[in-house]
Amino acid sequence: MTNKVKAMFQPDAARHSSDPSLHADALRRAAWTRTAIAVAIAAFTTAAAARDNRPAVPDFSHAPAATQAMLAKAKPVTARHAMVVSDQHLATDAGVQILKEGGNAIDAAVAVGYALAVTQPCCGNIGGGGFMTIHLANGEDLFLNFREKAPLKATPNMFLDAKGNVVEGRSTDTYLGVGVPGTVMGLDAALKKYGTMSISQVIQPAIKLAREGYVLEEGDAKIINNDLEALNKYPESAAVFGNGGKPWKAGDRVVQKDLANTLEKIAKGGTDAFYKGSIAEAVVKASDAHGGILSMKDFASYNVEWKKPLQCEYRGYTILSAPPPSSGGTTMCLALNILKPYPVADWGYASTKFVHYFAEAERRAFATRNTYLGDPDFVKIPMQKLMSASYAASLRATIKPDKATPSSEIKSFLPPSEGNNTTHYSVMDSHGNAVAVTYTINFLFGIKQIAGDTGFYLNDEMDDFTAKPGASNGAGLVQGKADAVEPGKRPLSSMTPTVVLKDGKPFMLSGSPGSATIISTTMQSIINVVDFGMNMQQAVNAPHIHMQWYPDAVYVGPGLLTPESKQQLEGMGYTLKERHLGVLESILVNPKTGLLEGASDPHRSAGSAAGY
Repeated sequence: MTNKVKAMFQPDAARHSSDPSLHADALRRAAWTRTAIAVAIAAFTTAAAARDNRPAVPDFSHAPAATQAMLAKAKPVTARHAMVVSDQHLATDAGVQILKEGGNAIDAAVAVGYALAVTQPCCGNIGGGGFMTIHLANGEDLFLNFREKAPLKATPNMFLDAKGNVVEGRSTDTYLGVGVPGTVMGLDAALKKYGTMSISQVIQPAIKLAREGYVLEEGDAKIINNDLEALNKYPESAAVFGNGGKPWKAGDRVVQKDLANTLEKIAKGGTDAFYKGSIAEAVVKASDAHGGILSMKDFASYNVEWKKPLQCEYRGYTILSAPPPSSGGTTMCLALNILKPYPVADWGYASTKFVHYFAEAERRAFATRNTYLGDPDFVKIPMQKLMSASYAASLRATIKPDKATPSSEIKSFLPPSEGNNTTHYSVMDSHGNAVAVTYTINFLFGIKQIAGDTGFYLNDEMDDFTAKPGASNGAGLVQGKADAVEPGKRPLSSMTPTVVLKDGKPFMLSGSPGSATIISTTMQSIINVVDFGMNMQQAVNAPHIHMQWYPDAVYVGPGLLTPESKQQLEGMGYTLKERHLGVLESILVNPKTGLLEGASDPHRSAGSAAGY
């Protein structure tokens, strides 16, 4: 034990007095204190371990050998006090910086949100919207809805031609696809109500990254290069990310002076600078010039909503997630309610039995999602019925133990009464505050256009509405009238920022990009930890499953199934399609060690987990 550490256990009087009796008495008291602390720590650890009834060692034996080896090596980043996990390492660093400067998890989450708008322009944004799920150290649970809204001039048939057919690209590639952005107001609302720092403090890392530039990682360059041709079609976009048509590479520096100027306006003027000043004016002017319908009234009338998160229970854990207009929490909790009675842990990760029942639970949950969910300000949603044990039981009863149910046989179950390129991040501080944020501009770089000199990409979130009931949107989801376009309405979303509690304390934070697959990957991260006993990095890295009712196919991550399992599932009637699913950014509080485990999905290689 070093002198410094010894001094920490010695009362001030013992360290400074020359009286031997006082010194001896103080040392006895210090020894008692050390013993009491050791006993308390041991008791806490023992109690935590006793409450942790998850499998002691995860079983990967049903997965292919290469997947077993990969998962056996997967280790999370650990920290004692606080953790930030995001898709881009510089944004993660910005959040950690704010925490070390004395900010709380909300301060750090806002800082990460603005930093991602700079370093991950495909997905991080100030031109889109999203959701925030919060658990405060005082026990309060909150949900912030800053989803985009349809412009006031929007109409149900705006994406159809004269014959009533959907016009391809109108909702994704033009200014008609732009919803009124909510990110700036959402981040500001969270900061003002529960943060401890000013907007000028938390936005400073983002301004510096934009003005001085940031160096691309290989993953950053890949994302830009995937859409390089489209980004070069528009002069404002080409000026920043066009690179003269040449592919970007790791080590290149991206400077965004226009975006830095916009962020500085927000730092000085807050939400008014964005929604009532020159920024909104530039967006409306560009919209007018390109056939859009955005107006200054749309920006001035935009609002965010504070709500209670959707809550459900799963094997002794409390799950807090996104309520409508997100479908994420509802669909995930419904699927978990269906799975709850089954011995999932006994079946094992990647077993054919688990894949079968998981896919069938999702098939039924997504049928419900696509039929009944929408913006609750416009649609009456029977939430109490959807979340009831009896409803889950009625769906469970229709699952055949050895056969896939054709989606054509799955209709609505009740009596009559995103883009693929989102981003998620998780933050937890030393006080016990936990924040999960998912926000988006829908497809990569939204409509691929920047309005004037604003420096940021605009969303194509209007594609998340139902352009025509029965027709699939860009995510392949077939939805009903509940999500039809209406003025001022928020489109249905799959974003699922989730906080999991154990005994009222944060146990896990998770979420993902990936449109409809968000729900599947977020749910499986929970199952991987709770049922299969994985550490956080294993739960993130493990190949996932997705089934969304239509198309009638089960998507499986590369490396999930052995040839034997694949053959068995196909024999049960499944059509299997292989693709990577989701990009999880998650945190786990290890109940045995008390350490925070941070895990960033390696498939988005520029991401990172960091803490202290």
